Amino acid sequence: MAESQTLAMTRLARELKAQGKDVISLSIGEPDFNTPDFIKEAAKKAIDDNFSHYTPVPGLPEVLEAISNKFKRDNGLDYPANQILISTGAKHSIANLCLSLLNEGDEVLVPAPY
Repeated sequence: MAESQTLAMTRLARELKAQGKDVISLSIGEPDFNTPDFIKEAAKKAIDDNFSHYTPVPGLPEVLEAISNKFKRDNGLDYPANQILISTGAKHSIANLCLSLLNEGDEVLVPAPY
């Protein structure tokens, strides 16, 4: 399988940065900072508490509710938890969408630039 264009761009940006070039990478949606310590500690605690099983597909209800509250508080947006979905990223969401909506023989138009 060939490397995706997104990952190829990311690899190239990292190579250029390693050469000392000033690069602003607009490839993958990865933060430009390390995971904060309080998040690392919460993840370790979750593992110690055996909070390590599969979640509901759209996400944990309490997390969906927290996101809904964040949108209201910080962005003035009113989305109920049942209109929010948590995924591992845009590619995963688009793949799931295509798998659920498209049938063999369907035509899909992809505008470029993407």
